[in-house]
Amino acid sequence: MGKRTGKALSWIGTFAVMLVICLPGLWVILSAFRPNIEILSKPAVWIPNSLSARNYVALFGLDGTQVAIPVGSYFLNSVVIAATSTAIAILIGIAGGYAFARYRFRFKNTLFLGLMLSRTVPGIALSLSVFMIWSRIGLIDTQFGLILVYVALNVPFTIWLIDGFFRQIPKELGEAAQVDGCTRWQAFWRVEFPLARSGIASAAIFAFLTSWNEYALASNLTRSTDSKTLPVGLMDFTAQFTIDWAGMCALAVIIIVPALILTFIVQKHLIAGLTFGGVKG
Repeated sequence: MGKRTGKALSWIGTFAVMLVICLPGLWVILSAFRPNIEILSKPAVWIPNSLSARNYVALFGLDGTQVAIPVGSYFLNSVVIAATSTAIAILIGIAGGYAFARYRFRFKNTLFLGLMLSRTVPGIALSLSVFMIWSRIGLIDTQFGLILVYVALNVPFTIWLIDGFFRQIPKELGEAAQVDGCTRWQAFWRVEFPLARSGIASAAIFAFLTSWNEYALASNLTRSTDSKTLPVGLMDFTAQFTIDWAGMCALAVIIIVPALILTFIVQKHLIAGLTFGGVKG
C-alpha cells in the first residue's frame, strides 16, 4: 500500500510540475485562436468563449486582405539557416569529436578546454563585436552571415556531445575492421558511425533547435525579409502604441509546431542517444 501511495504521489507531483511548465505554451496556443480583446481582458479569461482560425486567415491573407507580414519568407529563411548551420556544425562536430575521442595530439586537452569555455560565453555578449565585424565585411542582413554565427555557436557543443558517444565505442571494433581489410575511413563509416548514429542525431536536434529558436543575435544581424527568421518576425506585430498579441501568438505556434514534429520524428534516436552518452568512462 505504501509503494502504491508513493507511486501515486509521484505521478501527481510530476503532473503538477509538467502542468506548470506547459501552462505558458498552452496559453500561447489558445491565444492563437482567440481575438485580442479576449486575450487582454481583465480578469483573465482562462477558458475561451470560442475558438476560430481568424488569426491565421489574417496572417496568411486568406480572406483577400493584403498580408502585412511575409510569414512564408520568414519560414523559408528559418528552414534554410537552421538546416544549413546544423548540417555544417554536425559535420565539423563528427570530425572534431572523433579526433578528440580517438587520437592523441599536442595541446589536445587545452583545445578541448578552450571549446568548452567558449560555451560559457552567451551569444548576446558577443553581438556587438560580431555586428561590427560583419558590417565591415558585408555580412549584415545575409543568410550566410547568420549561418556562420550559428555554426560557431553549435560547433563546441556538437564536438563535446559527439566526443562522449565515440568514447563509449570500443576502439577494438575499428581496429578489428581494419585487420579484416577495411581502410580507416571504411572502419569509421561502416562500424563506428552506425553505433554513434543516435548520439549524432541527438547533437543534430539540439543544434537545429538552437538555430531555429535563436532571437537575440538574429535581431541584430538581420534587417529585411531576405534574412529575417521567424523569431525576429514576431516583433513585426508590435507598433508604437499597440501589440497584436493574437497575431503574435499565431506566429509563435507556427514556430513551435515544426520543432515539435521534428522532435517526435527523431524521438527514438534522441532518447537512445542521451541514454547511450549518459555514462562516460
